[in-house]
Amino acid sequence: MNNKKQEQKLNPVVKWAGGKRQLLDEITEMIPDNYTEYIEPFLGGGAVLFGSHPEKAVINDCNEELMNVYKVIRDNPDELIKALENHSKNNSSDYFYKVRAYDRDESIYNAMTDIEKAARTLYLNKTCYNGLYRVNKSGQFNTPYGKYKNPNITNEKAIREISKYLNDNNIEIRSGDYKNILDDANEGSFVYMDPPYMPISNSSAFAGYTSDRFNAERQAELKEACDELDKKGVRFLQSNSDCEYIRELYKDYNMRVVRAKRNINCESNGRSAVNELLIYNY
Repeated sequence: MNNKKQEQKLNPVVKWAGGKRQLLDEITEMIPDNYTEYIEPFLGGGAVLFGSHPEKAVINDCNEELMNVYKVIRDNPDELIKALENHSKNNSSDYFYKVRAYDRDESIYNAMTDIEKAARTLYLNKTCYNGLYRVNKSGQFNTPYGKYKNPNITNEKAIREISKYLNDNNIEIRSGDYKNILDDANEGSFVYMDPPYMPISNSSAFAGYTSDRFNAERQAELKEACDELDKKGVRFLQSNSDCEYIRELYKDYNMRVVRAKRNINCESNGRSAVNELLIYNY
């Protein structure tokens, strides 16, 4: 099956720490032509998925709120757009903090529908400071208000385009541990991995998009999972930090250095271009 990228690239609906829009050309040119199934266990903003348009894919992220967004975009785009229009109409600093606080009260949050939860996630993403999705150790969203003049909260065009793509193709949406998805990969599958990066400085540690932290031990576990993929004949491509730890960890695999500008950072002087690694086994 030829799943190579189509001409038109879809725009992601969320701004995500470590998103791959600026590196999309470099990454998509490395995706093989002849795979049977595309697998992405750390979906995030989905720039590579939406830029390469696989016809058959399994997509996953451990962030359940994020994956609920994609399910609602697929199944209920009209209702989601209507809910976002309401958020857009009411947007203000006070309103933002009111909506942000919903996950502090289980009686409120648990009573929300999946559509309401998805609209909340997108609203907070479009209006929070720097678009940084971050939660505390209790799993509560804690990024402050961003004070944008005209945030594109509704983003109807992108929602409808992605909804059409998810419905017109064989795209399975999951939420859970990445290992469960990788266990299902077989020869012929292609896996693209964009895990939380190994931090190279305190200001670049963006693993806070869930209450779990992706530390060095978990990076080593991911490397072991890549070894298992390699043994099964599964081709994989991974993005990660260009640092000594990652280079040593993946020394037996191919590596390519790319330059990326960090667009999401808590310090403005931390947004300069840095080296990142593309690690692959083919």
